[in-house]
Amino acid sequence: MYGIDQYYIILVLPALILSIFAQFKVKSTFNKYSRVRNTSGMTGADVARLILDRNGLSDVRIERVAGELTDHYDPRTRVIRLSQSVYGSNSVAAIGVAAHETGHAIQHSEQYGPLVLKRNLVPVANIGSCLGFPLAIAGLFFGLPFLVNLGIIFYSLAVAFYVITLPVEFNASSRAIRTLEDTGVLNYDEIDPAKKVLSAAALTYVAAAAVAIGNLLRLIMLTKRRD
Repeated sequence: MYGIDQYYIILVLPALILSIFAQFKVKSTFNKYSRVRNTSGMTGADVARLILDRNGLSDVRIERVAGELTDHYDPRTRVIRLSQSVYGSNSVAAIGVAAHETGHAIQHSEQYGPLVLKRNLVPVANIGSCLGFPLAIAGLFFGLPFLVNLGIIFYSLAVAFYVITLPVEFNASSRAIRTLEDTGVLNYDEIDPAKKVLSAAALTYVAAAAVAIGNLLRLIMLTKRRD
């Protein structure tokens, strides 16, 4: 009943398939365009530094981090961490990813609304992600409606985090593409590949949100079936 049921097949399984496809898509797209060098010759670290300085963020540091596609901006330390395949690479893919991460740094400096909301949701979202689903399933198993409702409320907070992540990521990508066009770091023929890399990366966030929403809807439907 709480393993694979009709709601899992209808609501969750398609989202999981999308998630697997998204992971494959982002890796294959990045690998494809990581072999295409940009004409400016600038590396990911160079571009990140250029964009940060142009936006008055000379105090934001740029560091190399181990791993593949582990690039991220840390708002606590105001550091952009670029993976080995991005930091020193002058590929079109690396430039797009590096510019995307600077978008998050700029969002932070501007106190971009969805980013502020996302950061405020982190503590409760972590609790909801860990406890929400187990509490709801335990409530269904033992026939305790209050426990089910509590679990759904907790898990809804985790879902909200995934949903609010979408505009944050989309906005960072749009900022990146606009900046790369304005600065001329990438020429006309190189902008489209950069867009494809960032679009593929965005699909992973869409898939994560879809999985979370699917699981939430499944919990709600299981609750209604028990009523």
